[in-house]
Amino acid sequence: MTNYLKRGSDAAADADRVASVRQVVTDVIADVRERGDAAVRDYSEKFDGWSPANFRLDAEEIEKIVATVPQQAIDDIRAVQDRVRVFAQHQRDSLADFEVETEPGVLLGQKNLPVSAAGAYVPGGRYPLVASAHMTVVTAKVAGVPRVTACTPPLKGEIPAATVAALHLAGADEILLLGGTQAVAAMALGTETIGKVDMLVGPGNAFVAEAKRQLFGEVGIDLFAGPTEVLVIADEHADPFVVAVDLLSQAEHGPDSPAVLITTSEDVARRVMDYIGEILPDMPTNDFALPAWRDHGEVVVVADLDEAYALADRYASEHVQVLTQYPREALDKMRNYGALFLGEGTCVSYGDKVIGTNHTLPTRGAANYTGGLWVGKYLKTVTYQEVVDTASSAMLGELCGRAARVEFFEGHARSGDVRAHKYGGGPLPWAPTSIR
Repeated sequence: MTNYLKRGSDAAADADRVASVRQVVTDVIADVRERGDAAVRDYSEKFDGWSPANFRLDAEEIEKIVATVPQQAIDDIRAVQDRVRVFAQHQRDSLADFEVETEPGVLLGQKNLPVSAAGAYVPGGRYPLVASAHMTVVTAKVAGVPRVTACTPPLKGEIPAATVAALHLAGADEILLLGGTQAVAAMALGTETIGKVDMLVGPGNAFVAEAKRQLFGEVGIDLFAGPTEVLVIADEHADPFVVAVDLLSQAEHGPDSPAVLITTSEDVARRVMDYIGEILPDMPTNDFALPAWRDHGEVVVVADLDEAYALADRYASEHVQVLTQYPREALDKMRNYGALFLGEGTCVSYGDKVIGTNHTLPTRGAANYTGGLWVGKYLKTVTYQEVVDTASSAMLGELCGRAARVEFFEGHARSGDVRAHKYGGGPLPWAPTSIR
């Protein structure tokens, strides 16, 4: 039994808008590629009304900006970054390098090497996402990235002091007051004054997301990010008021943010909808939350929790909050989600802002194939091999010769033949007479 008490809009994406965003981004990237700093400055002036003498903040400027941030905010930034750092360090420690001897004298190994440079984009706009500084820069530094360049846009022509403080305390090596496609392109391509990075991370608007998509391949990226998503699984024990508040907490991200409730209780479902109707009109961010709920909110009543878990897996939501009597069941029952938030004592907002796990997570079904940003995203897992036993090399040479000739790779086969001949006396009928 699946009963939709409320469905989201089935309207197709605005194809014209998508095409417009794509074309703008393509043009900006091409111009930055061609004209470098001059293009970056032109677009910063055009889109943000921002053209300082230098986009990069020097140490003295950073010190002055950080000094304007209230001490309580600095203390809170440090507290949150400590949590992010601790969890990221546990992730890093779980990725052990190793070397094994798989056969006599055959040594195979694995190493996890950080990329040389990462570019972190921290959005501004309506919401200066201070927390994204923690998630991108702290995690990169725990991974061991030597150079982290961070870009954040001005906030209505002003310096976003708290964001700058967070980037500095997180360990960013360079901080640029620069936003939008021009910032992403500058970091990915490099200009006369902005060093090229190896990967781009961090959330952003449609233009930033499209820029990352177009630049992927020239640089690595963390993931393709869309509008924030939340899905709540609730049973008859859930508090409808808590469910309503938590759904709206994520709907305020933007007017296109899906908020979904799957519940085994029609009574809970209807009470949640009633509470949302009461809360929304006076919510300070209802200009985003109201259209998000109106157009993308869904309420589904199902027969039991097994059906709820199965349906939630089909949504593959970015955030899944489990408000049931036994929330840890979801750890065994579910597999497609960006992050799980178990029990009433936990909420998605903790993950967004303070708890220590990373808030850069997959959206639009990407949880079917990837997790979110973590230490491992900044690492290249590489392998190495060494054969120090001559008998093993001779044996592998014979095997390589046969395996390669099945595929008609004669050059590969001959590399194997040489080892089989040198270490085991195997024939080399194709070699010059002087070698045989």
